[in-house]
Amino acid sequence: MIHYLFYQKNPASHYVYIDLTVSALNQDAVELVLPSWRPGRYEFGNFSKNIKRVDVFDDTNQPINYIKTDKETWLIQTKGLKYLKITYSYYSNELNAGACFADVNQIYINPVHCCMRVKGFEKMQHQIELNIPDHYKIVTSLPVNAKTLSATNYDELVDSPFVASPYVQSGSYTSRNCVFHLHFIGTCKPNWELYKKDFIAFTDKMIDFWGDCPVNEYHFIFQILNYKFYHGVEHQKNTVIAIGPGYAINQGETYEDVLGVSCHELFHTWNIKYIRPVEMLPYQYNTENYARTGYVYEGFTTYYGDKLLLSSGVFNNQDYFKTLEERMQKHFHNFGRYNLSVAASSWETWLDGYVPGAPYRKTNIYDEGNLIALMLDVKLMKATNNSKSLRDLCVLLYERFGKQNKGYAEQDIILLANELSGEDLSSFFSFYVYGTNDFETGLQEAFSYINIQLDKKANTNCSEHLFGFKTIDSGTNAKVSMVAPYSPSWKSGLFQGDEIIAVNSIVLRSNLNHWLNYFSDEDEIILTLNSADAIKTIKITKDKKGTTYFPNYKLSINEESANYKLWKSNLMG
Repeated sequence: MIHYLFYQKNPASHYVYIDLTVSALNQDAVELVLPSWRPGRYEFGNFSKNIKRVDVFDDTNQPINYIKTDKETWLIQTKGLKYLKITYSYYSNELNAGACFADVNQIYINPVHCCMRVKGFEKMQHQIELNIPDHYKIVTSLPVNAKTLSATNYDELVDSPFVASPYVQSGSYTSRNCVFHLHFIGTCKPNWELYKKDFIAFTDKMIDFWGDCPVNEYHFIFQILNYKFYHGVEHQKNTVIAIGPGYAINQGETYEDVLGVSCHELFHTWNIKYIRPVEMLPYQYNTENYARTGYVYEGFTTYYGDKLLLSSGVFNNQDYFKTLEERMQKHFHNFGRYNLSVAASSWETWLDGYVPGAPYRKTNIYDEGNLIALMLDVKLMKATNNSKSLRDLCVLLYERFGKQNKGYAEQDIILLANELSGEDLSSFFSFYVYGTNDFETGLQEAFSYINIQLDKKANTNCSEHLFGFKTIDSGTNAKVSMVAPYSPSWKSGLFQGDEIIAVNSIVLRSNLNHWLNYFSDEDEIILTLNSADAIKTIKITKDKKGTTYFPNYKLSINEESANYKLWKSNLMG
């Protein structure tokens, strides 16, 4: 058995201490390996950077020497030993949905960050014992006996985050004979009646979508922050969701965010935890798990994470359209779509998938994948006279791959689409998944079939539609976040990172677009910039052709047609 003891010495330090014991040794050497990334975020995290010190002892508590063979591997000579104790401390000061955080109020651990793997012992039972006060409540999807959590193997262990805290508010509901738990950690007052009503609605719809629920019990673990925040991470039997601010979790956009991320992460239980690309079955925790199918495991999930809220009645048309408009805006305002395909961007998440990176370089598997899913959904409907949809493709993935513990290859998605449609849809995938082409025509065709009106409108910000640059607030100034290629601002030498101080010698006071609009009837404007800590001025000349940039896209529907109702219901009942 592999046993981990977690405890704190000084909670304010954010360090947790871990004693790892290995028994029943029968080999000359042992390798301890810490993962370098966590499933759900396809980039290296290099978690070993948070380990302060490692000490190794034998069964008489005598120290043993070891060597570190790479950034996350410790080699220990164990000839003649039957028992090892490894002690180390892990810095836990990152409060989001996928990391570790420990202070005077809680111990929150994602074991994939800090539980060393004993090479060759991965299939053994793993236990975590918590040395915590008696009044602490333990939140986890693992079986708990007193203060000990048990996992059948290492994979289950690192897929099972836990929280130990006296400040936990919990409730539960049942959907299709499966029990779902809601746990809130942080300053908030959950409206339990509201949460249960809406969560039951989308959970019922989701289980009906798939045909069954692969787990008997599931936990939503909410880390509630005091400021605006949004992040979720999926696991097989639970999800951790970091959201804020706590005072707004029952209303408005924050509550919509809670619903959206919760539905998205629950969908992942099927689509990535059971239905998995062959490149990730099993997960390799210390190397890249390259795959070109991010549009499936993240894009399809993003699509249905929103759409199942619509299908279940939790979102109305206006709620859903607002979310979809935001995703389209991100697509059409991202010039990286002309340089890296969605498939290639999936592959390269391991390089820079979660940071802005080089301008115009890449696209986004979540938003672009969502739009591909929508177009493919409607394409399957059209090809089959509304008898099949993307839901059928998802269910086939679940039946033929997920339930068989078999990974799918990227070609399998195309083959399943061809099988369902009765047509060769290779050109669709070549164009939208593997190509660097615009989605506008495909989206217009899809929306037309289901009676949704798509309108392109001029951006209301003068900086964007007239001059071709986006900004974010930087005190009273405006910092350039994006410049449209070949726009007037691009030609003038304005670029990302420049900070605009003045327009036509008038100092800004958080009013850039007011002044740009005021001077919009003039042929040119002069911007004063802080560019790399140097003051400079540039002249922007308006486009004589009247070209506009960064248009907005709006969706509307006058009447729910038969096609729309079928699409909205996912062709279910």
